[in-house]
Amino acid sequence: MSIVIKTPEEIEKMRVAGRLAAEVLDFITPHVKPGVTTAELDRLCHDYMVDAQGCIPAPLHYAPPGYKPYPKSICASVNHQVCHGVPGDKALKKGDIVNLDITVIKDGWHGDTSRMFIVGADAAILARRLCAVTYECLWRGIAQVRPGACLGDVGYAIQRHAEASGFSVVREFCGHGIGRHFHEEPQVLHYGNRGSGPALRPGMIFTIEPMINAGKAAISELPDGWTIVTRDRSLSAQWEHTVLVTDTGVEVLTLSAGAPPPPDIRD
Repeated sequence: MSIVIKTPEEIEKMRVAGRLAAEVLDFITPHVKPGVTTAELDRLCHDYMVDAQGCIPAPLHYAPPGYKPYPKSICASVNHQVCHGVPGDKALKKGDIVNLDITVIKDGWHGDTSRMFIVGADAAILARRLCAVTYECLWRGIAQVRPGACLGDVGYAIQRHAEASGFSVVREFCGHGIGRHFHEEPQVLHYGNRGSGPALRPGMIFTIEPMINAGKAAISELPDGWTIVTRDRSLSAQWEHTVLVTDTGVEVLTLSAGAPPPPDIRD
């Protein structure tokens, strides 16, 4: 599959889908607190997507080759879970960190974004620092997006900051093109070399979603066939935005009123 360059009309539909995905995270934010289960967060998000937004939750029953259908409407990855955590009945507790990953389908177009949440006010310094550095990694990657740059520039910026901060980058999962399909070309690695990979062109839309571990980069898959965890049980964090390559730079499509502001990433 080749990289799809979106038309102005398609880009506008992607703006709508991206904003709606971000607004799900705005909606769920006050519900992420000690005592709530990730299954309850999933139910709340599902109902909001379907009843309030008129969207389809893209993960529900999603089944790429080799996978059984995903059983929930969001992904909720807690502490040492890296990605694709399946919501369940275990309650969140003070000090947990959790990534909520939202993908909606609106009028046939996908919007995809995720945020980290710190549960309560008692998270360890390492947990807070990991979440902050991972957010900085995301925005350092976004800052590389412009016509004529290469995808390797994005991965290089993310890897350099993560490893300089004493953390490691998960390599088995990556960002991806997105549009009418949940996953399109190109694959967006979160590590790499400057000047490598496809050149960026206006109209390209893809996600940047670094997964950064406090310990080693090695991962394992749980028996549910979906949830990915750190092999050494160290904490993991992830943030995600969907971005558009414009004529002059980059537009982040998954911003909303409640989205955290970009960090100060000046070197």
